Amino acid sequence: MLLRADRRAELIRGLPLFELCSKRDLRRIAALAEERTLETGSELIREGEPGREFFVVVDGEIEVRRGSRRVARLGAGSFMPLRVLAIEGRDFVELLDSLPELWLKVARALADRVDADEAAEALTRA
Repeated sequence: MLLRADRRAELIRGLPLFELCSKRDLRRIAALAEERTLETGSELIREGEPGREFFVVVDGEIEVRRGSRRVARLGAGSFMPLRVLAIEGRDFVELLDSLPELWLKVARALADRVDADEAAEALTRA
């Protein structure tokens, strides 16, 4: 079931990444987001290929793999039957430029992921 833009805005308002955004900003983000439903086992993105979109998991879970090894499992509210909202890369960059609080949340989330990846790799080497 595809959601209307106002329902998408309501949905993303409950996600931690967007909690500081105003209603106006949420409507703007929702208008840019394209909803996609993926079958179990579908590949969303591939390691090593340039990213062209920003994904937010709405329902379901995704596995993050490095080679053949699973390094994370992300569920609803994470940014990656599975339902996701996708925002074109160029549109997302424009959003980040105009919404510094969103840029800060994304930067913190990415830094936390890098820290977690490095810690996991250190444990596997030990």
